[in-house]
Amino acid sequence: MRIKAIVNPMARKGKSGRDWPRLQQLLKAKLGSIDSALTTGPGDGTQLARQAVIDGYDTLVAVGGDGTVNEVVNGALSNGVLARPDLVICPIPAGTANEMVTALGHKSEQAAIDAIANGKTRHMDLFVARCAGLSAGEATRYGYVSASFGAAAEISHRTSASRFLKKLGGRFSYYYVTLLVTLTYPHIAADIAIDGAPATRRKIYTGLACNLENGGGGMKLAPGARFDDGQLDLVLFKDIGRAEIIFQKPSWLFEGKHVEHPKVEVISGSSFRINGPASALVDVDGETVGRLPLDLKVLPGALAVRA
Repeated sequence: MRIKAIVNPMARKGKSGRDWPRLQQLLKAKLGSIDSALTTGPGDGTQLARQAVIDGYDTLVAVGGDGTVNEVVNGALSNGVLARPDLVICPIPAGTANEMVTALGHKSEQAAIDAIANGKTRHMDLFVARCAGLSAGEATRYGYVSASFGAAAEISHRTSASRFLKKLGGRFSYYYVTLLVTLTYPHIAADIAIDGAPATRRKIYTGLACNLENGGGGMKLAPGARFDDGQLDLVLFKDIGRAEIIFQKPSWLFEGKHVEHPKVEVISGSSFRINGPASALVDVDGETVGRLPLDLKVLPGALAVRA
């Protein structure tokens, strides 16, 4: 293996950077020589991964949270496939949310490092999201956790945009922004087409197309979802009232109880087209990438990971 570690030192409010010397020693003890590069800002992970592939590395170790892993994944792909056939992505949990690591069953940093050394490869579905850009044109982004639109994307955007809330972190930030958005965000009319069938108009509060069962820092957004079945689980919060959201048990999303609500629907498919108001934001793996309309397509087994 030719290994390149791409490290986000600012993940988990800077703890990743403080932990990196220790993690680097653990990696070297298990794997021998490795090269590394530190990101300095948003998008760096994609550029560093792209350059690592050009330089001949076949193993990319992403040290950070899901935002870091997503950037590395996007840099490792070329037209929806890995830029080289032997390329493998290896996440090390060092962020606030580590959903890929959780999905792969790694219980610790050491377990994730051991998985790199054991050489066993597993393939994970990805999805490609194409939507209107934030300012102009079209945005394209690959993801592996979920793509959301409407209120959920608004909550993610406001939380990330606030320096205070980013520093605060944790569930309190999520609950606080969710309350603000719930009190003000309007329901939208969206035309939704699934697997090429004719679109149907729905009144919705938000929607999340999930590739993993968990998302958003441990919330069980799509109970039973699998990352290797060639499907996304679209979770639609339909014409649910504000009070019905506000007065739920705070942990209902973390326990997956929301799917039992009569105004929440789960639909599986391999492609989705969502057309709605341009004011509705689109989020992929925790990052605001654009606005509606949104096209989603599953890329079965597109990502090779150590597991």
